[in-house]
Amino acid sequence: MAKVELKQPIVQEISDKIKDAQSVVVVDYRGLTVAEDTQLRRELREAGVAYKVYKNTLVSRAVEGTPFESLRDVLEGPNAFAISTTDATAPARVLAKFAKTAPALEIKAGVVEGSFYDQAGMKAIAAVPSREELLSKLLGSLQSPITNLARVLNQIAEQGGASDSAVAASAEQEEAPAQESTETPAE
Repeated sequence: MAKVELKQPIVQEISDKIKDAQSVVVVDYRGLTVAEDTQLRRELREAGVAYKVYKNTLVSRAVEGTPFESLRDVLEGPNAFAISTTDATAPARVLAKFAKTAPALEIKAGVVEGSFYDQAGMKAIAAVPSREELLSKLLGSLQSPITNLARVLNQIAEQGGASDSAVAASAEQEEAPAQESTETPAE
């Protein structure tokens, strides 16, 4: 078999993985220990991110004509690729968090939702909260005014309930003499 025929299934595998990807991040993993690499792979897997080392030439062929074609410029040296189909910012977040404990890991660049970002851009993307975090913050900010209104109304009802009964009692006392006086002249 020719070398091209042997490499074609790998190029097809890469193409299939990036076909529906929301983001692809390229990292230089040189200097990571086996334990660090294992931990990184575990964290990425838990976040739903595929992480694999491919040859640069095969990735270059696979990304040709795709939104990820701009990654070809950073394909030098040993690279690993973090690919996410569900959360566009997950690879950058997990990799940046892990890079704080393992400085040997270097984020080179990435494409997030069709836009190319260099190393600095990927750090900015890593700072973006996940979709779930953003939704929970939105829900919290929507619930907060309603919850505060309910508390205030409850306090008013508790305080006003006592004063309302006092007002009602005084109103009944005022009506009672008025009723007696209206009945007396009629007799």
